[in-house]
Amino acid sequence: MDEIKHKLNAALGQAVRGRVTRREFTQLALASGVSLAAANSMFTKAWADEPKKGGNFKVGVGHGATTDSMDPGLYPDQFTGTALWGTLANSLTEIDADGNVVGDVAESFEASDGAKKWVFKVRNGITFHNGKTVTADDVIASLQHHLGENSKSAAKSLLKEVASMKADGPNTVVFELTGGNADFPYTVSDYHMPIMPKKDDGSVDWESGIRTGAYKLEKFEPGVQASFTKNENYYKPGKGWFDTVQFLSIKDVAARTNALLSGEIQYMDRCDLKTLDQLKSNPDITVSEITGYGHYIYVMNVTQKPFDDVNVRTAIKYSMPREDILATVFLGHGTVGNDNPIAPTVKFAVDPQPKHTYDPAKAKEYLKKAGLDSLSFDLSVADAAFAGAVDSAILWKEKAKAAGIDINVIKEPDDGYWDNVWLKKPFVASYWSGRPTVDWMMTTAYAADAAWNDTFWKNPRFNELLVAARSETDEAKRAAMYAEMQQILHDDGGLVNMLFNSYVEAHAKNLGHGKVAANWQLDGMRVAERWWFTS
Repeated sequence: MDEIKHKLNAALGQAVRGRVTRREFTQLALASGVSLAAANSMFTKAWADEPKKGGNFKVGVGHGATTDSMDPGLYPDQFTGTALWGTLANSLTEIDADGNVVGDVAESFEASDGAKKWVFKVRNGITFHNGKTVTADDVIASLQHHLGENSKSAAKSLLKEVASMKADGPNTVVFELTGGNADFPYTVSDYHMPIMPKKDDGSVDWESGIRTGAYKLEKFEPGVQASFTKNENYYKPGKGWFDTVQFLSIKDVAARTNALLSGEIQYMDRCDLKTLDQLKSNPDITVSEITGYGHYIYVMNVTQKPFDDVNVRTAIKYSMPREDILATVFLGHGTVGNDNPIAPTVKFAVDPQPKHTYDPAKAKEYLKKAGLDSLSFDLSVADAAFAGAVDSAILWKEKAKAAGIDINVIKEPDDGYWDNVWLKKPFVASYWSGRPTVDWMMTTAYAADAAWNDTFWKNPRFNELLVAARSETDEAKRAAMYAEMQQILHDDGGLVNMLFNSYVEAHAKNLGHGKVAANWQLDGMRVAERWWFTS
């Protein structure tokens, strides 16, 4: 049976290249026991799905702000990440559709000395959009960009363990780390770390938008749009099919949906779950749902009162009706969280106990431990954080009253939310796309010195384990360390992980693609590079 299936698949490949006719394929299929109707359907679908060069691809994204920057260290969300990284640029490595780390600008990478030393080989012949050949010096300058004393880059904490970066010839970069890190190739796949041209003064040219990606930047209007043209010299075969690509920042989900229905765009992210049936009933549109690592959360600044008391934090966690919110606001599209940001599908993930389920009596018990009979606080929210953030907060407010907790929900403007509210106000709605390793997620968001530590939480034991686990080669010991870290964060941290969300997106039916990646939205933020028009 496997041999027959292999021959049929091979024949389909030949058919779409014009080397096997429909009749020839049908005869082979019939001889293999496939019905005539099924054979015709297979042939038609294979032909339709074959990538075709050309077309103008437009994507509506539910993010984007007038404060967005070309500086990759400051990319806050999927708009800048997908447009200015996944479409325009490449990092040393990337995460494939199966969640594995593979080479990108680097063709290979190898560890030694207990994973304290890493050698990356840059692919031969890769050029920037201006024709300049990519060298080891460009790689080093690109990563050094995030490490200045005054750097605000989200990648700064990820690269903190790099003791030195040296070029060993034009195509080899040698990294020496302060401690072993088996996950280092995952780290340098981050979308904040594209490879950019080195300038004569040793700094890196991030302002021009010259990168290495499948498309070249034509125009970037922060909070409005980013447009691109095809890079004819892209080094990846079978990638970058469109002639032009445009990303539109359409933060209102109704407007985004209407744009897809009218044909103004061919792809949208973050669908309105309440109107999914409208999209599904349209014969020209396909709705997809991918379970990834992303999670919708509310985060409190644990350095500010009353959130500096762990008993208050625990009471708040028990006051959230997560099951009700999942059913009512998200219509079941997701999995209830338990104040641990590590998705169940990530290696070394655990489910800390006890579960923080809705329990007004327990919430009151912990308020009493804090010396309180009741609690009142402001909660700043906007659907810019995630679609449903406002509705979730309002439902939480109503249910929390039973625990003696009064939540004053403040609806903030969508535009500028990530600059003016997140990391500024004491309790806010937030979200994370998640990361494929425990270390990457914890280092980005919960390490004491992380630029994006949005709970401002610093736990000495947690940070001690974070460093120790990186260099631990015994998997059982490493698993125990990561389990303890997740338990500490669950018990002591300032995040309320409401749920792990599904990526629900929709696109025109004449778009083709391979297996869709789950590490980030929009096919790992590489939808423009990986997708194509079938007609």
